[in-house]
Amino acid sequence: MYKLYYYPSNASLAPHIVLEEISAPYELVLVDRDAQAHKQPDYLKLNPSGLIPVLIDGDLVLTETAAICLHLSDTHPAAKLVPALGTHERANLYRWLIYLTNTVQAELIHFYYPDRLGGECADVIQARAEARVMPMLDIIDAHIAKTGGPWMLGAHYTIVDAYLMMMCRWPCIARGLGRQARRHRVRRARCGVRAQGRSDDGHGHDRETGRLRRAR
Repeated sequence: MYKLYYYPSNASLAPHIVLEEISAPYELVLVDRDAQAHKQPDYLKLNPSGLIPVLIDGDLVLTETAAICLHLSDTHPAAKLVPALGTHERANLYRWLIYLTNTVQAELIHFYYPDRLGGECADVIQARAEARVMPMLDIIDAHIAKTGGPWMLGAHYTIVDAYLMMMCRWPCIARGLGRQARRHRVRRARCGVRAQGRSDDGHGHDRETGRLRRAR
């Protein structure tokens, strides 16, 4: 059984969705960031960076959200969450997954955590990050429109869509997100922690919405 170390409103939502999509048994382990559990020795043995999530797969201890999603989808090909290796479609999956991780998400970190860089200038850093993010979202919108959607790679749902959903703390940053939010496996992942007594949706989406909004 897989074991996913998670925290609400965190990158762990993406592999949580993937676990639901592949219909594999798994266990959720809450890493309480409020209590600094991710900085404690036991957790740092799993991930020396002190970041969430971590996936345990037998003897494998895997960090980095994108790597976890790729591993899960590659080991469960029947779920068809990634195109075949060596295809143009697989190359495009890498392209958009890396765009989300290295470009969009990196800028969103500046938006959501401007105090990490700015101190007294945090408001300025947040405003500038918001201005830089908007064209990135336009690129995503234009791409989905060009492919005809409804998903990032066209007609087929992939881990890129799960990753994009994880990044959404505000409404409608790209077409199809409303459809994805209604997807059965996504609903299960977002609500999966309610049984443990949480009042949010399992990943904190009723607590942290931010102020970034798409102009329509």
